[in-house]
Amino acid sequence: METHCTDTGVRGVSTGTTIIAMEFNGGVVLGSDSRVSAGKSVVNRVMNKLLPLHGRIYCALSGSAADAQSIAELVRYQLDMHRMEMDEDPRVRSAAFLVKSISYKYKEELEAHLIVAGWDRREGGQVFATLNGLLTRQPFVVGGSGSSYIYGFVDAGYCSGMSEGECQQFVLSALSLAMGRDGSSGGVAYIVTIDERGAEEKVILGNDLPAFFDQ
Repeated sequence: METHCTDTGVRGVSTGTTIIAMEFNGGVVLGSDSRVSAGKSVVNRVMNKLLPLHGRIYCALSGSAADAQSIAELVRYQLDMHRMEMDEDPRVRSAAFLVKSISYKYKEELEAHLIVAGWDRREGGQVFATLNGLLTRQPFVVGGSGSSYIYGFVDAGYCSGMSEGECQQFVLSALSLAMGRDGSSGGVAYIVTIDERGAEEKVILGNDLPAFFDQ
């Protein structure tokens, strides 16, 4: 049985979960929930959907868990080859372009959507949306079925120039809201903060997520 970061089970629509990435001055913050399902059943409550692609470059996964992980593994291999051949770390934009190219080339076979974010010496912190052959850099990106519940929140609450701590809190609040409303999102929250110093990963348990009026 195919497992998804969703419970819809409909090919081409299975983009369940909640993933988010934001830029701040000097780096990026990525976040995701942890629920994975197969059909109507939850098969994993604590999957980490934030995967490293190379050093200070990560991706956030949604859609088919197997498809998304396959794309990440292929991109990770190509970036490792790039590092050995060029003797320099790959750029975030290069990683995002590889994800976009693979996703578009195999759009009929693969059922996945990845957000790519990270830090490099040329452009600092960057967030890229890679969907259906489109590659765009944005100050923040949300994805998955839970995103439909929080677009108003992130549009109203985001402002340029937010600090690292403000971005971390904003990502946690967005995830908490989505997990409270979306049946395909849940579990714990994974957070990765990336800057010049490297990547810092954190796990926030459900009881420690921000609480809102109806929780």
